[in-house]
Amino acid sequence: MSEPADDEVILSLRGVTKSFGKEVVTEVLHGIDLELRRGELAALIGPSGSGKSTLLNLIGLLDRPTTGTIHLAGRDATGADDETLSLLRAETLGFVFQFHHLIGSLTALENLLMPLSIRGGWIDDAQRERAQRALESVGLGKRSGARPSELSGGQQQRVAIARALVHEPALVLADEPTGNLDTATADDIFAVLRGENRDKRRTILVVTHDPRLAARCDRIITMIDGRIASDVAAPAGAAPTVH
Repeated sequence: MSEPADDEVILSLRGVTKSFGKEVVTEVLHGIDLELRRGELAALIGPSGSGKSTLLNLIGLLDRPTTGTIHLAGRDATGADDETLSLLRAETLGFVFQFHHLIGSLTALENLLMPLSIRGGWIDDAQRERAQRALESVGLGKRSGARPSELSGGQQQRVAIARALVHEPALVLADEPTGNLDTATADDIFAVLRGENRDKRRTILVVTHDPRLAARCDRIITMIDGRIASDVAAPAGAAPTVH
C-alpha cells in the first residue's frame, strides 16, 4: 500500500443511517457524519444501545448502511459487491477485539501468518520476516514460537494487535481491546496501540467503556441514541508516556 499523505482522509461517512426489520422498521443510526484522518487515535464511547456496535460493523464493512455513503482509504465502499468489500476489508482494515481469538494450535508467528496466507495464498520468506517484525514491534519478537497457552493474557492481546497490524492497514478498529484485562495490563496494551499510532501515523478507532482509556486518545466521539452527540479533542496532557 502506498504511503498516505499526513492530511489524507482515511474514513469518511456521510449521512449514514441503518435500519433493521421489514414489517416493523427500527432505525438504529440516524444520519451519521464522521471523518478520520491519517494518524488520528480516536475513542468511540457511549452507553449500551447507543449504536456503537452497529456503527463499528458498518465501518468494518461487515454490514451495509441503509442510506448514506462510506469511503475508506479513498475508495467508495457504499455500493461495492461482497467480493470487493472482502478485498477492501483485507487490504485496509485491522481488527482487535476484547478477546484475542488466537488459534491455540498455532504459534504466535503462525497466527500472524494466517491473514497473510489468506490474502496471498502462500507464505514466503518475506512474509515470515514481516510477521516477525510485527511481533517485535509489540515486544514479543523472542516469543514467536510460543503458543497462546504459553503466553499471559496481555501477551496474547499483543499478538492479536500484531496480527491486526501485520498487513499495514490504513485503519485499525479496536473493539474494547482492554476490556478483559487488569488495569496495569490494560495500560500496557494501550501503550502498544499509542506507539503504533505515533511511530507509524496509524489511524486507530477504539471503542471503549473505559473513561481512562478514552481520555488518553486524541479525540473522543460520543454516541447517544444512534447519533453522534459530541466529537471533541481529549483533555490536553492526558496521553500516557509510551515506553
